[in-house]
Amino acid sequence: MLTGGACAAIHTAGGYSSEDVDFILQSKPSALKLDNAMASIGFFRRNDQYFHPRTTFFIEFPPGPLGIGRDLAVKPVLKRVRTSGGAVRTLSATDSCRDRLAAFYHWADRQSLDVAVLIALLSRVDMKKISGWSAREGAAEGYGQFVRELARARRRSRERDLAS
Repeated sequence: MLTGGACAAIHTAGGYSSEDVDFILQSKPSALKLDNAMASIGFFRRNDQYFHPRTTFFIEFPPGPLGIGRDLAVKPVLKRVRTSGGAVRTLSATDSCRDRLAAFYHWADRQSLDVAVLIALLSRVDMKKISGWSAREGAAEGYGQFVRELARARRRSRERDLAS
């Protein structure tokens, strides 16, 4: 299951780029099995990260379960992305937006707020789900800031469209 910044990159059509790719595994393979699988496609492990000599990003496998904040009932979607292996399970646009908002709410990460706004601007997200989740996370104030920033971004986008 693809999560984190790589999902945000997908849902922003490359407007955001991540230095790493995070996968939550649905099973718990041994470190040796994972190392062998990654080595078969040219990656080597350094600590908990996998590197490839021909890429600038690295791959991580954070421990599960998959969750966003305190919500552990996150359901992946099957997303068509350009890989030689075909489709990959990812976070939905709504869940990717919540994932970035979680970083903003819990660590005051301003870049994550900006990325959440970009996801909501470019993809269809369920604002009611995001609002309810934000309240359960104790982040009503942060959600208000997100809504204000999204409204500003939509205004700027409309102004650019009118100017062109």
